[in-house]
Amino acid sequence: MKNPGSLLILVFLLGVGGCQTLSKPANTGEDAALYQALGERSGIATIVTDLMYRIADDKRIAFQFKGLDVTRFHRNLTDLLCALANGPCTYTGKGMREVHSGMDITATQFNALVEDLILAMEANQVPTTAQNELLAKLAPMYDDVRDQ
Repeated sequence: MKNPGSLLILVFLLGVGGCQTLSKPANTGEDAALYQALGERSGIATIVTDLMYRIADDKRIAFQFKGLDVTRFHRNLTDLLCALANGPCTYTGKGMREVHSGMDITATQFNALVEDLILAMEANQVPTTAQNELLAKLAPMYDDVRDQ
């Protein structure tokens, strides 16, 4: 990674650790469409890797990720996105409120992370409809990330 010590912003949305479980069995048909559009688990892992590089290079948010366990963060974020996309994954990371407590995340920082996620999805040819669907699943986490 270009700057693994600075990978801090993804914690805003997705958290790391091991308290909360989000799991869904693998689905078929419409329920699996988002998971498939994201490239299944391997595609999601690639998007997360791309996102982590973008975060490390993003002066608006990189400082929030200083000291992050990069391997655990990648695994947990991949699991979270996979579970949200109705894939066969289980997220066991901490809840958003707990992870972000005391971080004083601003709306600008939150939006910077979302922008980086969109750029990572675009770079990995995720269709706009799938991008919007994933962002809609992440949006309810905003209050838990910001209300500290």
